[in-house]
Amino acid sequence: MIADRYMKPFVAALFLATALMASPLLLAAPTTLLNVSYDPTRELYDDYNKAFVQYWKQKTGKDVSIRQSHGGSGKQARTVIDGLPADVVTLALGYDVDALATQGKLLPSNWQSRLPNNSAPYTSTIVFLVRKGNPKGIKDWPDLVKPGISVITPNPKTSGGARWNYLAAWAYALKQPGGSPATAQAFIAKLFKNVPVLDTGARGSTTTFAQRGIGDVLLAWENEAFLAVNELGKDKFDIVVPSLSILAEPPVAVVDKVALRRGTSDVARAYLEYLYSKPAQEIIAKHYYRPRDAEVAAKYAKVFAKVELVTIADFGGWSKAQATHFADGGVFDKIYAR
Repeated sequence: MIADRYMKPFVAALFLATALMASPLLLAAPTTLLNVSYDPTRELYDDYNKAFVQYWKQKTGKDVSIRQSHGGSGKQARTVIDGLPADVVTLALGYDVDALATQGKLLPSNWQSRLPNNSAPYTSTIVFLVRKGNPKGIKDWPDLVKPGISVITPNPKTSGGARWNYLAAWAYALKQPGGSPATAQAFIAKLFKNVPVLDTGARGSTTTFAQRGIGDVLLAWENEAFLAVNELGKDKFDIVVPSLSILAEPPVAVVDKVALRRGTSDVARAYLEYLYSKPAQEIIAKHYYRPRDAEVAAKYAKVFAKVELVTIADFGGWSKAQATHFADGGVFDKIYAR
């Protein structure tokens, strides 16, 4: 009993000493960020993350590690709303980040004003990827609704890229002589009758077309088309640029509620701000996203085809486009009922 009385303070002191010795190690643990992104940015952020880790170490002397999550943009937004602890999101379209603000209450509604260019540090557009030699002679949007043409595109209900694809096709139909919402809807209906499978995300559709060999044409992000050509073989695919496409502006944002809880706000903000730096814009261009920096854009101008582009503003903004076309009971649901 006497021994126990003297041992208890000793054991308590030992635990305290151990905790004090361990605390510097805990404090020295590197900060970890989770970037929840959409499908075709895997290679881009693999390179960018390495550059940012080095930049942050040189600037602050601190270590940071970055984890990635990829999938269809709409599906990714839902997982964050449902609790996936993203410090930052880099999604395919503004509507998905708006959902984090309006539905998840995870960041302020004015998130787009916190970084330049409406928080979109790079842009892209939609092109066609066809098999080498373009055996079906696909040159523009009307070719996609011809009988016997198999079109690969993801599901607009889950994929941001698919929504850009859909809106680009709609805009083309609307701009034709006699074009109207009715003729555009009829055009989209014909197009989706030629779609044999709807993957949940853009990378899944690329796999379906390029590796599984399904379809005659893939509606693709420009960078995803270049990736397929460069990685899978220039002897296998050609890129066709349609006469009209859409300016895709993938946005980025700090998820304030998560970053504040995890104590990562400063590094999360710096992670997104660095995307606008010249070194990062070079990485962006090398992965076939269109850079915002004028000097870097000029350097890579020959890489990117000139094409007439509509914008989401032509559809009244994302809230209106989502409600009209992609919400439950919207145009897409009506034309895709089979």
